[in-house]
Amino acid sequence: MTYPPPRLVFWETTAGCNLRCIHCRRIEVADQLTPHDLTTAEGFQLVDQIAATGSPVLVLSGGEPLMRPDILKIARYASDSGLPVALATNGTLIHDALAARIRDSGIKRVSISFDGADAATHDMFRSLPGSFEAAIRGFRALRAVGLPVQINTTVARHNQAQLEAILQLARDLDAVALHLFLLVPVGCGVEIAEDQMISALEYERVLNWLYDVEQSEPSLQLKATCAPHYFRVMRQRRAEENRQGLRRDLPASHSRQASGHPHGQMHAATKGCLAGTGVCFISHRGQVFPCGYLPVEAGNIRQQSFGAIWQDSALFAEMRDPDLLGGKCGICQFKTLCGGCRARAYGVVGDYLAEEPFCAYDPQTRRIVEPAI
Repeated sequence: MTYPPPRLVFWETTAGCNLRCIHCRRIEVADQLTPHDLTTAEGFQLVDQIAATGSPVLVLSGGEPLMRPDILKIARYASDSGLPVALATNGTLIHDALAARIRDSGIKRVSISFDGADAATHDMFRSLPGSFEAAIRGFRALRAVGLPVQINTTVARHNQAQLEAILQLARDLDAVALHLFLLVPVGCGVEIAEDQMISALEYERVLNWLYDVEQSEPSLQLKATCAPHYFRVMRQRRAEENRQGLRRDLPASHSRQASGHPHGQMHAATKGCLAGTGVCFISHRGQVFPCGYLPVEAGNIRQQSFGAIWQDSALFAEMRDPDLLGGKCGICQFKTLCGGCRARAYGVVGDYLAEEPFCAYDPQTRRIVEPAI
C-alpha cells in the first residue's frame, strides 16, 4: 500500500537552546550545538528526501534553530527544492538585520512561543528574565520586514486564566495565527505534569472557548495542537447550531485551507491527531518519530531514506489504523475525526494506542464527564 505524503515535517535541527523552559519536551538541553546534530550535508540530503515524497511544510525547529550558523542556508536550500519552509523559534535572538535575512532565506512563516501574556508568567516558564521582552522585539522585527508570524502557546495551569490576554497580545502584535498547545506529559513535561496539567473538563472549556473565538476572529487563524478532540468539539457545536437553526460562516482558517491559501497550507490540519499519518518529527540525531511528543522511533534517516521510513514503518502503519485504538477511543463515533492524542496516551499509560486520557467525552453516554486518570 502506498500512503499519501506527509503534510508537515518537523525537523529538530539542534538540541542546543539558549533557554531552559520547564515544560520542554526535551529532558536534556544543551547550551551549544551538539556533535550529534545532523551536519549541513546531511541536512541537504534530508531535504532532498523529503522533497522526493511531495511538498510538505518543513518546520525548522529545535532547541533553538537560530543557534545553527547554517540554518538560513538550509532554509534557502529547502525553499529552492520546492518545500514551504517555516521557522519555530523562541524569538530572543532575532534583531532587525537577522529578520531581513530570515525573510530572504525563503522562510514563509515564523512561529514564536509565548507562555504567558506578560513578562512575569513567560519568563518564569522560560527560566530567563527578559525573555518575554526579547521575544516581543524579535516578533516586531519579523513583522517589520513583512514576514507572517504566529504565536504558539502551551496551555497549562499557569496561564489558563490568561487566554483572553494572550489573544489580545496576538492582536496587538499583528500575529497571523494563534496556536494553542495542550501540555503533553513527555520530557520535562513529565516532571511538571502533576502541577501543570489541566483537567479533561478544563480542556473541554478551553476548546469551546477556542471555537467561539474562531467564529469572531476572521483575520486570525486559530488552531488547537495536541488537542485532537477539538475536531469533535467543532462537529458537536456545529450540529447543535444546526438543530437550533443557527448558521455560521466557515471560519477563515478553514476557508484559507480549503482554497489553497498559503496560510492555510501552513495550517495543514484536516483531522485530529496527525502523528504518523499527516505529520512526523525528525530529531537532531536523525530519528524519525510520529510527532515530537511521542518518543517511539520509526526509523533513522542516517540508516534509511525518509521516504522508506514514511512508507514502510510498522509503527506508522499502526498509527494509520484507527481500528487499533483501545479503550473509549476505540468505540468512539469520532475516532476517525479525532483519534485522541497518541502522545498523551503514551505519556500517561505507556501505550500509544490507548484511549486519550484527557478527553471528557464518553462515547457510550455521549456526555461530557471527567475521566478517572
